[in-house]
Amino acid sequence: EVQLVESGGALVQAGGSLRLSCVASGFSFDDYAIGWFRQAPGKERERFSCISKKDGAIYYADSVKGRFTVSIDSAKNTVYLQMNSLQPEDTAVYYCAAKDRTEVYCSSLYFYYLGDLMEYWGKGTPVTVSS
Repeated sequence: EVQLVESGGALVQAGGSLRLSCVASGFSFDDYAIGWFRQAPGKERERFSCISKKDGAIYYADSVKGRFTVSIDSAKNTVYLQMNSLQPEDTAVYYCAAKDRTEVYCSSLYFYYLGDLMEYWGKGTPVTVSS
């Protein structure tokens, strides 16, 4: 059974940092790409990062580039999202999601995928940044 479990969300002051974890089970990072998404209250879900271990590809949206860093620890079956210089506009529920890497187009320039949705989703972890 494929599972994704996010953790690490918290209340933090502007300028602070958080590290989110996404623990994966039931699949290999060699076969699946991981996407990070966030949804703020009243706003559409934003896809802002992806990582494909097999392809060595990482993408960041302009909204997070230079502040967020995604990485994989295969030994721990975990994807990390290091978030620095957090701002109130980063307040959202953060989700990790997985999809067969052959159906995900993840590069330094773009992140999109076949179909409407990623295949597997975590339940999300909330991040609140106070001003």
